[in-house]
This record gives sequence, C-alpha cells and structure tokens, in this order.
Amino acid sequence: MMSRVRHKDSKAELALRRALHAAGVRYRLHAPDVFGRPDLVIRSRRLAVFVDGDLWHGNPAEVRRRGRETLADLFPTRTDWWVAKIERTMARDREVTERLRAEGWTVVRLWEHDVLHDAPACARTVCRAIGR
Repeated sequence: MMSRVRHKDSKAELALRRALHAAGVRYRLHAPDVFGRPDLVIRSRRLAVFVDGDLWHGNPAEVRRRGRETLADLFPTRTDWWVAKIERTMARDREVTERLRAEGWTVVRLWEHDVLHDAPACARTVCRAIGR
C-alpha cells in the first residue's frame, strides 16, 4: 500500500508549483543536497518549502475531517505500528525543520489539504517568506 503513496509530484505539490510559477517565482525541485530534500527550494533566499500529506505527517485536522477522535482511531488494524510510524514522521519533520533553521534556512511547511483547497493563498505564504 505504501508504495502507491506519491513521494513527489503529488496533486498538492503540482498545484502549489503552478500557483508559484504564475506568481513569477522560480524554484528547484527536491534538491538532493539540501537536508530533508524539500519539495521546493529557492536557494537565493535559502527557502525550503515542504508540502506535507495530511495523514502521513499527522495533521490533527485530518483526524477530525475523517470523523475520528484520535489518530489511533483511523487504523483499526496494526494500530500501534501505524501510530508509531506517523509519530516518527512527525518527529523527523521537526528535526529537519530545526536543522535547516540552524543552517540559516527559512522553512515553510504547508498541509496538503490547505494547498488543494487554496493553492494561490499558499503561494502567497511562500511569497511572503521570500520577501516579495
């Protein structure tokens, strides 16, 4: 099942890229030399942008959207394993953000749902981080 989860070029990422391109922002994709391999990188501004999947990165709003109380309620089988997996992802996201900031990068993290709901608003968030 996990092999079908897109690691890049998700619908949300493509929507954000289109909105940023329309705003005149140019970027690099999945820069392998930047820690954490951000989805978008603007080197001149030392800006790293991540589009995090709601479920796999532990968005608390996603649990509510799915009509559940807790993350564990989303997984009827192998509950402990799935919750631990998502919590590890959340911890890794925090570590990546902290390290990039320590190295002088500005980090913008956007939720997939927010990008799909209003990509131009998310693009404006990135533009504000750039300083435009």
